[in-house]
Amino acid sequence: MSNSTSVVEELLNAIPQLRPSLYFKTSLTALSHAMEDHVLAGTTKFLVIASFQQERFYLQEANRYLRIAELTDQIYVLSALGTSFVSRSDNYETIAFEADDTLTQEWHLVVIGADYSACLICRERSPVPPTEGPPLDQTRRFEGIWTQDRYVTQTAAGLLLDRIGGYRPDLAEKVAIARQRYLDPTLSPPERLNGSGGPDPFTQRLVTYLQAGQYKLLKAYKAIAAQERRERLVNSITSVVRQSLNADEIFAKAAQELGQALQVCRCLIYPCSATDATVTIAHQHLNNTVDSLLGETWPLASNPLFDYVQDTKETVAIADTEARDSPFRQELEPIRPLLDRWQIRAWLIVPLTYQGRLVGMIELHQCQPEPYDWSEDDTALVDAIATQLSVAIIQAEAYTNLQDLNQQLAALDRTRANLIAITGHELRTPLSTIQVCLESLATEPDMPNELRQIMLQSALEDAERMRKLVQDFLTLSRLESGRVEWNLESLSIQECVDLALSSIHSSQDNAKTPRINVKIPKQVPLVRADGEWLVEVLAKLLDNAQKFTPASGKITIQVTRSSPTHLQVTVADTGRGIEPSRLNVVFDRFYQEEGALRRTTGGTGLGLAMCRQIVEGLGGTIWAESDGKNKGSQFHFTIPIAQGKLDGRSSRASRSTTQQPVTLPGNPSVLLDD
Repeated sequence: MSNSTSVVEELLNAIPQLRPSLYFKTSLTALSHAMEDHVLAGTTKFLVIASFQQERFYLQEANRYLRIAELTDQIYVLSALGTSFVSRSDNYETIAFEADDTLTQEWHLVVIGADYSACLICRERSPVPPTEGPPLDQTRRFEGIWTQDRYVTQTAAGLLLDRIGGYRPDLAEKVAIARQRYLDPTLSPPERLNGSGGPDPFTQRLVTYLQAGQYKLLKAYKAIAAQERRERLVNSITSVVRQSLNADEIFAKAAQELGQALQVCRCLIYPCSATDATVTIAHQHLNNTVDSLLGETWPLASNPLFDYVQDTKETVAIADTEARDSPFRQELEPIRPLLDRWQIRAWLIVPLTYQGRLVGMIELHQCQPEPYDWSEDDTALVDAIATQLSVAIIQAEAYTNLQDLNQQLAALDRTRANLIAITGHELRTPLSTIQVCLESLATEPDMPNELRQIMLQSALEDAERMRKLVQDFLTLSRLESGRVEWNLESLSIQECVDLALSSIHSSQDNAKTPRINVKIPKQVPLVRADGEWLVEVLAKLLDNAQKFTPASGKITIQVTRSSPTHLQVTVADTGRGIEPSRLNVVFDRFYQEEGALRRTTGGTGLGLAMCRQIVEGLGGTIWAESDGKNKGSQFHFTIPIAQGKLDGRSSRASRSTTQQPVTLPGNPSVLLDD
């Protein structure tokens, strides 16, 4: 048979005046031994009924019951069925109950004699959670009755004898003798009953002392466990910080460890600064019962609590976001929709600071319907983690800055090398020509006038080439340093294209060049730009296209409206093309696709860099496209439209509206005086 009703419940129902108390296992062990010792020291016969939860607990006391059996014949020992514990009659009666009987959760001992009676009727409470202390046997807790009152003891004995009779019907006669000898049916309950022991003051003081000691011990266990948990978690985070300078990796590990340690519904860790309006949540620990915040935009500027934490640099612990008497009620009201959406009932916010600067935040959310009181251990643990993470953020920032600085230094080193190679090549060649021409003029006074004129013309041309080189350096320097004053006005894009074409036409020789087609719509808005600089961009793009396009090729200038606010200008050619992997670097200073010293075309590699600076300065963007080698290239840039104004061009402008071929010889370029 099996019983689903607790003996403790039956006793409390039989005697409602009783009030159960809480006992630790150590206290019950001491009480049990005191009651058993009273039997061993006595001279009269006793009724002894003991119930053990498991066989292993019985085996620890088996020798004591062999000694008790030498003094009395009314001994009944109950325990869960085991390998060496079965129902039998030997030195004393043993009663084995099933594993699903409520007796497996209870601890009972009843002793009744002529001048002494005591009972201990208890059931075990839920075990202490691992987070509250180590799973030591001393922390087991029981709830029930200990008393020396004879009426209560007889009632408890009767309940246990009923259980014995159910499991061992063969003991009916012996159980009847026990009832007749030790249970007085005429006994009535006293006026006051509370189940708090009896007249033995020594035993009562002993129990009180043991209980107090166990409470202190349990408190110490909790403190040690909290300290151990804090140190373990801090060491874990510290280990990650030491092994990695990747902030994402550190935050992911910290969020997971901290969320699991505190058993919160949601743990968020994110970097931020005092000026951030929002952050995107990238790291969290999540309880499966709540919604994820990964990838969500988390508001900061509109969150009064964030402002409070940012100003005070203090931890904010809110046990109940719905409480009317919360000290943060004023800060919570504006973000009530946020709290409701993400079911935040309790909130712990800890700032990550470094030298007074906010660098990040830790947020813990409890989303159950009931409030949650954040303990001192909780806040102390999060504060310890916050200190480590603050340092981690600064280290990660320093590492990132160092990487950026190394990249900048590498880029500067490449720029220096290119500068030396290109300027050395571009300066040495014209200087050599000038020197040869001047030496010839100086040493050959009888030189024919025709040859003298050729020498002078060559020297002048190479001097002009050097002037252009120096001017390009100075112009790019002005653009990059922001020392250019833009004279913005409403301009006709057609006129700017015409000026660029005239510029390259006036500076070229008689060499054959590719055909240039112009495609500009008749009704095109005016642009708002600096005309001089816009013509410069067009001229340099045309110059670049002619350098890398054979005479049999074609160059196209096309204007389209890419958006309501910008026109797009495209200079396309059918020339050499660009590798797709190099499209992002063609606008860098000194970039030469063939290399600085293996070039088949001249130039410093500054033209496209200047175009980028000019277009971005005018409020547009510039980019390049190409399908690869020998497949041509397209350079696009945008320019802002002069709002509300259309290009009212004359008949001259309308003549170049659809597709106007222009054949220009030579190498176009534009020179600007610094």
